Amino acid sequence: MSEERVAIITGAGSGIGRAIAVALHHEGYVVALAGRRPSGLVETAGLCTGPTPAYVLPTDVTNPNSVHNLFAGVIETHGRVDLLVNNAGTGAPGIPLEELTIEQWRTVVDTNLTGAFLCTQEAFRIMKRQEPSGGRIINNGSISAHTPRPNSAPYTATKHAMTGLTKSTSLDGRAFNIACGQIDIGNAVSPLTERMREGIIQANGEVISEDRMEVDHVARAVVYMASLPLDANVLFMTVMANTMPYVGRG
Repeated sequence: MSEERVAIITGAGSGIGRAIAVALHHEGYVVALAGRRPSGLVETAGLCTGPTPAYVLPTDVTNPNSVHNLFAGVIETHGRVDLLVNNAGTGAPGIPLEELTIEQWRTVVDTNLTGAFLCTQEAFRIMKRQEPSGGRIINNGSISAHTPRPNSAPYTATKHAMTGLTKSTSLDGRAFNIACGQIDIGNAVSPLTERMREGIIQANGEVISEDRMEVDHVARAVVYMASLPLDANVLFMTVMANTMPYVGRG
């Protein structure tokens, strides 16, 4: 049996996805870097130094054909998928709920939820039939899977839904040696959290700057989740900046 471990990471062109991809690569994984921006994926690949490959695979997770081609390309080259990290995500403008357009709503739902579902479907098809069978799926849930921020209905709704997808995936994969867990992240340093450093509205209407943690802490947590044997699973993990106003906020 080959000792090669193959991971697909979506949203790998920046921020959390980049950190996770680099950390997994340093642990010896072959990493398939998926995302919409080829330039960002190339930058991530440049950080993946070592003997195992890092592949740049531009992918639109909202497009079923694009997702199928991503997985088919990995299978053609390596014959299996051991780990899928559903990290790709986006948000909508922080405006009152009634001012959101249907296009803004659908963009978030299609990327954060439908994209994760499409990737999970492809992973299931492969993990069920490969030898040895099984694998692991790790979903990026966000602390918005538990508690919303003001004016965040599309993002919060999809992250709550991600929790349901995680539980269903874990249950449906049980008989096939497929484990699924979710990491809920709070205020990791990335381009998407710059606004939190500068000041973000709170539930009481006050605007304050929120502390952030280094993204490497998230990557280390994912590496731990991925390191477990398939008869063990971290179903949910929360990793957050300790001093951010999350516990008890609102």
